[in-house]
Amino acid sequence: MSEAKGMVIMMKKSDVLVIGSGVAAFRLAKKIRENMNVIIITKSTLKDGNSNLAQGGIAAAIGRIDHPKKHYVDTLQAGRYHNNREVVREITEEAPRLIRSLLDEGCPFDRDEQGELVLGMEGAHSEKRIVHGGGDATGMTVMEHFVSNLPKNLIVYENMFAYELMIDLTGGKCVGVKAKDANGKVVHFFAEHVVIATGGCGRLYSHTSNAKTVTGDGIALAYRAGAEMTDMEFIQFHPTLLYVGGQTRGLVSEAVRGEGGVLVDDTGQSIMDGVHPLADLAPRHIAAQTIYGYLREGNPVYLDVSRVENFSKRFPTVAALCERNGIDWNDRIPVAPGSHFLMGGIMTDPIGRTNIDGLYAIGEAAATGFHGANRLASNSLLEGLFMGQKLAEWINAQPLEKADFLYEEQESDLPPDSLPEKADIQRSMMNHVGIARTETGLKKHIRWLESFQINHWMEANLDHLKAEEIERVFMGIAAWLVADSALKRTESRGGHFRLDYPCENNHVWTGKQIIQRKKRMERDEQIKTSVAT
Repeated sequence: MSEAKGMVIMMKKSDVLVIGSGVAAFRLAKKIRENMNVIIITKSTLKDGNSNLAQGGIAAAIGRIDHPKKHYVDTLQAGRYHNNREVVREITEEAPRLIRSLLDEGCPFDRDEQGELVLGMEGAHSEKRIVHGGGDATGMTVMEHFVSNLPKNLIVYENMFAYELMIDLTGGKCVGVKAKDANGKVVHFFAEHVVIATGGCGRLYSHTSNAKTVTGDGIALAYRAGAEMTDMEFIQFHPTLLYVGGQTRGLVSEAVRGEGGVLVDDTGQSIMDGVHPLADLAPRHIAAQTIYGYLREGNPVYLDVSRVENFSKRFPTVAALCERNGIDWNDRIPVAPGSHFLMGGIMTDPIGRTNIDGLYAIGEAAATGFHGANRLASNSLLEGLFMGQKLAEWINAQPLEKADFLYEEQESDLPPDSLPEKADIQRSMMNHVGIARTETGLKKHIRWLESFQINHWMEANLDHLKAEEIERVFMGIAAWLVADSALKRTESRGGHFRLDYPCENNHVWTGKQIIQRKKRMERDEQIKTSVAT
């Protein structure tokens, strides 16, 4: 018997269970019909996630000379044509309506003196189409809007760490999740529809823009349960994080370059001239790789914001970040790339359904094909809003059902002292699975992870572990998935850059996805056969 069997203190039931509390989660919860009850469980607090940190804005073709077709083309070009074109078409066409619906709800986006929406420009966009709020605090603006207008059929549980999806042994349906509260007590949440909206895995790296909570939990949860992963090699490194004392301290929005910021070396010379036709507004992977090349040679890179009018008013979040870290933004802002966004993740259809019945994924945790190999700036909040609404509409159309199920817990004999330390995972990921990768480095990282029995942790019961230990398990699994997929893709494309394969190989790799799925344990298959008999 596992220790946790005597620790289950409560059971909660709902029609819809959402794991995560970002924009995608709240859009879904808001759109679920009133006669269905919704539970959101979140690892920390409601606003402690990437959505709240999002600075730039939401991309939507609402300008007078803009059109969704232009947004569509820009998304494909940034994604290096690895995108699902139908998904891109649908989301870019829906974007203006999503913005209008938020405006109708009272979401306070920035407007000019005439009351018109102010549209920003960001890298790889062909038009000004970035809707923003609070200057450079769009994510916070949208999250405040959602949190201040919670639907009556929603209950939120904070500081609740989800650690194991429960799969019905008779039919293979996901029926809920096990979680631990702040005191380490186990809670079973059951639901007809279980939605993963936990974000990506930016905290796998020592240099990142991501919130401390974003450690790949949803990815590992789904993979351990048998869900398919895809495109895990495509990690976007944001070109400009504030870089002080050898550490990244926070995000410097790409919109700064859209308003005239210039990347320069220590002599003040532009580093992007001649690198790409868009210069400082080149796609993120181009800018990040260029900056990385300078830093690797020991040459610092700065963001010169002298041409940005009213910098502290337009970018109050960035200005405050600089001031907190002793940087005078009136001079030059020292920057370095850091992990920012996962284009891959849990493989879903355009509605958000995974290959496991009853399990869904939306937001950054999901891989819909929208972003391709490299996310276009400000398309992330857009996708979260779209997928949250799309999945809610599909769930609303389903009949309410209460099915019986059989769930049996596994035992575990693995001690927690066999886990790698969090900082060691982050350091190894940055060194070997970061901006520039090689076969030698990727294999070294994979061997290192496997020396900690990471393959066993993909199967083991986790009830006996503390939340911090489970987080390390999840980080190890997510790190292995990224490295394994990066090793298999023998080309460079978008956010995936191989020094030993520095070019795109369109003949072999165009449109080809790497899909990862854990084989179910033989013991589980025997249990299913026995139950069926």
